[in-house]
Amino acid sequence: MIDLKAFEVWFITGSQHLYGEETLKLVAEHSQQIAKGLDADPQTPVRIVYKPVVKTPEEIYATLQEANTTENCIGIITWMHTFSPAKMWIRGLGILQKPMLHLHTQFNRDIPWSSIDMDFMNLNQSAHGDREFGFIVSRMRKNRKVVVGHWQDPEVLAQINAWTRAAAGWHDWQGAKFARIGDNMRYVAVTEGDKVEAELKFGYSVNTYGVGDLVKIIDSISEEAVEALLAEYEATYTMAADLLKGGAKHQSVYDAAKIELGLKKFLEDGGFKGFTDTFEDLHGMIQLPGIAAQRLMAAGYGFAGEGDWKTAALVRAFKVMGSGLKGGNAFMEDYTYHFDPNNQLVLGSHMLEIDASLANGKAALEVHPLGIGGKADPARLVFNVAGGAALNASIIDMGNRFRLLINEVEAVEPQNDLPNLPVARVLWKPYPDMKTGCAAWIYAGGAHHTAYSQNLTAEHLQDFADIAGLEFIRIGKDTRLDQLRNELRWNDAAYK
Repeated sequence: MIDLKAFEVWFITGSQHLYGEETLKLVAEHSQQIAKGLDADPQTPVRIVYKPVVKTPEEIYATLQEANTTENCIGIITWMHTFSPAKMWIRGLGILQKPMLHLHTQFNRDIPWSSIDMDFMNLNQSAHGDREFGFIVSRMRKNRKVVVGHWQDPEVLAQINAWTRAAAGWHDWQGAKFARIGDNMRYVAVTEGDKVEAELKFGYSVNTYGVGDLVKIIDSISEEAVEALLAEYEATYTMAADLLKGGAKHQSVYDAAKIELGLKKFLEDGGFKGFTDTFEDLHGMIQLPGIAAQRLMAAGYGFAGEGDWKTAALVRAFKVMGSGLKGGNAFMEDYTYHFDPNNQLVLGSHMLEIDASLANGKAALEVHPLGIGGKADPARLVFNVAGGAALNASIIDMGNRFRLLINEVEAVEPQNDLPNLPVARVLWKPYPDMKTGCAAWIYAGGAHHTAYSQNLTAEHLQDFADIAGLEFIRIGKDTRLDQLRNELRWNDAAYK
């Protein structure tokens, strides 16, 4: 599991010298208590770190410059306890490179009706201090999330925590490397994209490596290492007798384990956070990586098939954002439909590579023909995915910008056996309904490949899109096609 507690969000409070040392002392004490309270909340995935109150342009600049250069600082939370004249913030905000959340709160929840006086008013004036700060941030066109309410309110804490997860996902992309083993599936449009623009926009790089680079490493894996991994397979998954040592299909499992170890070493040696491959480019490989991709995803790597580097990077971001939450995140594909008027469903799956972190129960390790690619029968994990709230997300290169599209869905338990479908699978109902959800996805140019999440919400993805400067389109319970089509038209005009 990715340890988000290695990351810090700095809590920065604004004030000024106008109010005197006694007031500033109270501002610091209150700020420390709020930061400590946010940090102690059991749902907070990262560390919330108090920073000394900033009172001058020089202090603001120095603190934000330090935030920029501190590696494990993934963002800042700002709050104006008193009035902090916003022109003091211009230079600092001008250099800020980390995500920002503006917490519009105050230390006390209630007005002390019987004792309130002007000293109290001068100390607790976030109501207009935060408006002054909000103006300059808007004037400077700086992205940020605004959260309003008392700092101990569970809803406020949940909003802050969602943003910290998004900030962690964004931070993880900065300097990340994704390997494209082979090229894109031939003639496919949506999995292509501008890798140079993606690196400029998102901070991660995508480069292509020949399959031979990987095969060389696979061939170097020792028999002892393969046997140890085979023992792990047997202890972890349900396996038929013919897959065990001496069985007719054991060689396929052996080859799959060797591929997994080689692929893992390739990723570790190259410092990659994710990868993609394609069944059309397997020269020198015995079989397409099936269980290898599934298990590496479960370990935290991003993955997508057929050269789809954008989805591989998004799956990795989902892994980071969802770390520690119940449920999984994985590569997914809308595969086929059930158009029963009384029970319309999407069957999501892929040829091999759905992450078993989604599995409802123990997965089965199986070997079957693939049907395409012309290689040996690959090993893969077969399982059903549990029902419950989920979402699908796609990053699309629209030419003049990237779009993050999500569809909130309700996964349902399988209602029928699928004895002849030897792949992982999930059934879901798209919101707001099958016809509207699917039509909206197509109008928005959504890909057939997605990142599927059982534990992230539209709020996490909205926050992530805002941090990344992504166009964000949500298809949910309240979506209407006429409104969505207008939103797409307005966005096209805005991005021109």
